[in-house]
Amino acid sequence: MTTEKYYIVEVDKDNTSIYCHHDLMGELLIPPHTHFKAQFLYVEGGIAYVKTEKNTYFLPARHYMWIPPGVEHSIHPNSEDVIMRNLYFPVEKNDPDFYDEEGIYPVNDLLLNLLLFTNRWKGNLQPDNRNYIIAKALKVLLPEVSGTNLSLSLPIAKDSRLIKVTDYIINNLSDNITFSGLAKQFGLSTRTLHRIFVKDIGMSFIQFFTISRMLKAVELLQNKEMQISDVALAVGYNSLPTFSNTFYKILKQRPSEYANGRNILE
Repeated sequence: MTTEKYYIVEVDKDNTSIYCHHDLMGELLIPPHTHFKAQFLYVEGGIAYVKTEKNTYFLPARHYMWIPPGVEHSIHPNSEDVIMRNLYFPVEKNDPDFYDEEGIYPVNDLLLNLLLFTNRWKGNLQPDNRNYIIAKALKVLLPEVSGTNLSLSLPIAKDSRLIKVTDYIINNLSDNITFSGLAKQFGLSTRTLHRIFVKDIGMSFIQFFTISRMLKAVELLQNKEMQISDVALAVGYNSLPTFSNTFYKILKQRPSEYANGRNILE
């Protein structure tokens, strides 16, 4: 498999165009690559993990990821049926700082309706083309309508001790894991484990645990096979209000709102 299959080599051939590519994944990996243009990535029909040098991002339905130019990344959908919608934008001198930071943001109805126009587009959109103007409008709106950069990412552990700990957490999200119990299980003092968390991935155990639970909850809600109360239990919350409040804090919407949201394809 090569990146050519995903037209990545075409993205930068014309440095003045907005490049558009929508496609069914058909594979479970787009290998690490970079491009000179910035990327607007939206997915449907599943979930994609986007790995950069520092983080693993979790891109659920009805959210988009902005990837600045020059950031190496790979894309890992959870299903071959995932549809990717990509717009690649050339860098402009007066671009606001918003476009310099990678991040994930919810897609509101305005952006969703603009994306509807892009369904049949493919290849380079030239500045004198009507479709270019629509795509440019979408980009210009992003800083105004995107709101807060959501914490839908988990730093990648490098310390061998922490790799084992974080792997255990991710594989046991429904358990009542305590920090002291975790430290004892892996033969570490609570002070040492806290220091490793902060030094290696820049967040505390509770931050990592909470975000891991919410990312799993998003995945379960996306599948639409479980009631919200069952999803809460599956990620370790016995209290539905507590689960709902935590979900809202991370994703800026309630689990019920997310579960009932619409996609372009619907």
